[in-house]
Amino acid sequence: MSEISVIDTVREIVAEAVALDIDEVEADATLFGEVGAESIDLLDILFRIERRLGVKITTTQLSERIQGGIPDEQFGTDDGMVSDLGLEQLHKVMPQIDPAELSGKLGAEDVMGLFTVRNLADMVSKHTVAAS
Repeated sequence: MSEISVIDTVREIVAEAVALDIDEVEADATLFGEVGAESIDLLDILFRIERRLGVKITTTQLSERIQGGIPDEQFGTDDGMVSDLGLEQLHKVMPQIDPAELSGKLGAEDVMGLFTVRNLADMVSKHTVAAS
């Protein structure tokens, strides 16, 4: 499946899960902000991805991929912000973010607010390649 096809399919799945028209779900829209998904919607989206594309991604795998195997105490700071090491990892998964701009400003609880439909589609693509 081509990258464009994966993005379009993930857009369709997200739109169905949150009851929006496909035109309202842009690839670069944030899932939990602009699209308006909630955590329960993410479970539905991941289930639909598995059913439609045959790619099983659990919320644990999603978290692990976002955090990149970096232990919690290194990924975040004592005051609840994402560390510079954590920001560099996030940039690998979410290339749209600017680690320098977010340094000392991104709370760990705000990470998923930056996660886009395209980021999810990229994970689906990488998961498919890894499973092959």
